Amino acid sequence: MRVAVVGASGYVGSRLVPELLRRGHEVVATHHRSPATAYPWSGDVQWRRVDVHDEERVVEALTGVDAVVYLVHGLDDDDFMRLDRLAADNVAYAAGVVGARRLVYFSGIVPDLPDDELSDHLLSRLEVEEVLATAACPVLTLRASMVVGAGSTSFEVMRQMSHRLGVVQTVPAWMGGSVIQPVAVRDAVWFLAEALERPEVTGHLDVVGPDRVSYVELLRRYAGAARLLRVQVPVWLAPVEAVARVAGLLVDVPSGTVASLIPSLGHDMVAERDAADVLGEPPGGRLELDEAIRRSLVASGTDGAEGAQGGEGADGAATDGDPQAPSVGDPEWSRHRSVLEWAISSALRR
Repeated sequence: MRVAVVGASGYVGSRLVPELLRRGHEVVATHHRSPATAYPWSGDVQWRRVDVHDEERVVEALTGVDAVVYLVHGLDDDDFMRLDRLAADNVAYAAGVVGARRLVYFSGIVPDLPDDELSDHLLSRLEVEEVLATAACPVLTLRASMVVGAGSTSFEVMRQMSHRLGVVQTVPAWMGGSVIQPVAVRDAVWFLAEALERPEVTGHLDVVGPDRVSYVELLRRYAGAARLLRVQVPVWLAPVEAVARVAGLLVDVPSGTVASLIPSLGHDMVAERDAADVLGEPPGGRLELDEAIRRSLVASGTDGAEGAQGGEGADGAATDGDPQAPSVGDPEWSRHRSVLEWAISSALRR
């Protein structure tokens, strides 16, 4: 099957491509500016340039494909909700024009709440899901909460804040009681690849790991795996906007992305329709949270891959690599830096 991965150079896409190649699929990898030549699999795919906001360019990029995986999410732009709807509409239309037989969208878990109680981030994910569902082919949305793995945006926010907040970690009371079901990126890409090959499954499913934990417990589990001495203290007067601003200053993840993600932390992110009940379990079962974190805490050099499991130079986006590990193609902000390096960099920026 020829599969178009729209967003192939992103975090999940870069781990999905080698899984698709391993399964024997041809891959058309889309890019917006220039091909991501850093990835180990770059020479094994056909790169096509596309602007997802240009309907004609989307049709050209998807011509000749049998299936589409849609992995594009815009959080940095102030107008990301409108832009995401436009992009989704173009992809849904193009899938019908080119005769694609399958469309899979990787989204976030959306709590069963009225629209006006959802954050813009979650509401946008839901809107994109509804737009893509209009495509003239079987469509399945896979929803996930935190994807655990070195380089994952939400994981990096947690990791960087855990290291930089010091021994006492203040946790806003409004997120202290929320429950989350994180999923290892290794398992997320398996479910995506499996979903492509199961066109009879439509609607939406939740991609989660086996552990349900509160955000406070998640921070404790991370601290334990990273061998950090940390104590979580609830803070009652912590407005969402203030928390987002502080988090944006503490981490290397783009501040616009952080500001979009933080409001969602007040919701439970657990499965209502577990994908494993429909698609089955990955080989060997889903990784438990502690193991997923442990495998993500590899020592990485400037190339983002040194010291990964599998030996020096192993790459998390390689066909035979561990997806939990870093990859040379991951963004610069995901490179692990010591607290001292971060403090010096922050001081120089002022």
